[in-house]
Amino acid sequence: MDHSSTTPDLSVIKAFVLDVDGVLTDGTLLAFNSGEQARAFHIRDGYAIRHALRQGYRVAVISGREEEGVRKRLESLDVRDMFLGVDDKMKIFNNYVNTYRLDPVHIAYMGDDMPDLEVMRRCAVAACPADAADDVRAVSTYVSSLPGGHGAVRELIEAVMKAQKTW
Repeated sequence: MDHSSTTPDLSVIKAFVLDVDGVLTDGTLLAFNSGEQARAFHIRDGYAIRHALRQGYRVAVISGREEEGVRKRLESLDVRDMFLGVDDKMKIFNNYVNTYRLDPVHIAYMGDDMPDLEVMRRCAVAACPADAADDVRAVSTYVSSLPGGHGAVRELIEAVMKAQKTW
């Protein structure tokens, strides 16, 4: 694993907040003649999300895009806190934290691009896939060895849960 100079304390994490495109997917968008747009999700990321939820962690998704296929995939993983088609990720994050009375010092946020930066700076663990934008990598306290859509989320969740002996 490639971590920046300060290794975050994974033992305090109680919730994961994730971006979709470039994190849960590799950022590829297939546009069909019908207008439908498809993405590929990694099955191991899905397993880790469901496992974390079953072990009592919170998992939320905040994405700038609103797609029914993404919603259905997240529902199939039992993710209840999904915020799709979001313009202001910080506003949604603040509402989420306040709704569940969470402290950002207990949250790991994984993002890959500029819209994620503000929220990442508020969380105990600012995580990103190996292929995240340079500005995101620069503020990340946890850089996955894997690119987005190829198990980066699984790697983060597994590392946190192993640190807490809940894996």
